[in-house]
Amino acid sequence: MSSLSCGIVGLPNVGKSTLFTALTRKQIPAENYPFCTIDPNVGIVELNDSRLQELQKMSSSQKIIYATVSFTDIAGLVKGASKGEGLGNKFLSNIRQTDAILHVVRCFENDDVIHVEGKIDPIDDIETINLELILADLEVVEKNIQKMEKQAKGNKAFLPTLEFLQKARAHLEDEKPLRTLELTKEELSFYKIYSFITNKKVLYIANISEEDLQTGDNEFVQRVKAFAEKEDAAVLPICAKLEEEMAQLSPEEAKEFLKEVGLKETGLDKLIRKAFELLGLITYITTGEIETRAWTIKKGTKAPQAAGKIHSDIEKGFIRAEVISYNDMMHYKGRVGAKEAGKARMEGKEYEVQDGDVILFHHS
Repeated sequence: MSSLSCGIVGLPNVGKSTLFTALTRKQIPAENYPFCTIDPNVGIVELNDSRLQELQKMSSSQKIIYATVSFTDIAGLVKGASKGEGLGNKFLSNIRQTDAILHVVRCFENDDVIHVEGKIDPIDDIETINLELILADLEVVEKNIQKMEKQAKGNKAFLPTLEFLQKARAHLEDEKPLRTLELTKEELSFYKIYSFITNKKVLYIANISEEDLQTGDNEFVQRVKAFAEKEDAAVLPICAKLEEEMAQLSPEEAKEFLKEVGLKETGLDKLIRKAFELLGLITYITTGEIETRAWTIKKGTKAPQAAGKIHSDIEKGFIRAEVISYNDMMHYKGRVGAKEAGKARMEGKEYEVQDGDVILFHHS
């Protein structure tokens, strides 16, 4: 299970909770994870991966275990949240604990769904939330600058931290999120000390109507894309209402429905995949008679640490990793065929595991 999580944020009535409901309909029952208590506003969702299904057939595995990511539905935000308005303080503490932000923006017209500001303006919505998050970070920066100024007077070692905080303050005072602040490698390491919100990566989810589903586009979506481009963020158009309806269908019915509306996959599957990309995650696969399983690791993880995901003893006793790419596994109809064709590689401690590697670890 991945401990990395995405926080879903948005103004009231933008479709945030509809999206969360759709996601958590696909939720894995919490009892599948011993010692895991899940709050009502946290959902663990599987990454639908057809590679596992194909490998299961090949290995005659008894079961498949998919990679997962957790989503947190953050309490609806209103203006003044940084000052504790609405559920402000709870909202901000919840979002600090997540690894990335999914920002749901309303990009549809509907007279039956009242907008909190009385008009549809996605950029205004984004800026309302961003400003609250900027103000919350500014408060953290101000408090720490006061502390650091006192410490730096007596000890020059605190000067780099103080300079970083002053740089961050100037950027936030310009009403810009910290993710758009250019920093040196040393300065970036200070983020580990402070739990800022605006340095987290963001995916903008443009909630569109069913009418715009085929193109995934309208004037509102275009405006969101132009805005996101400035901070190097991605935009994913989704019809939350339709996703909620589809989440209630059986997999066969959902497949049939997608065919009818001319789509290859659900918006939720796209969203879960995007969330993985956003968090810098990949999966490698183990397969055998007992199970075919995806293991979640950070991009750039080396073989012994990847082995440690299975068990710490395998990491400690790591000798080498026998690696076959998923495509070679399929092409040569399994490990034996791939080995005979010379497609199995023996990799050592410095090998960086790639997405879709099918691995057998050798250990003492």
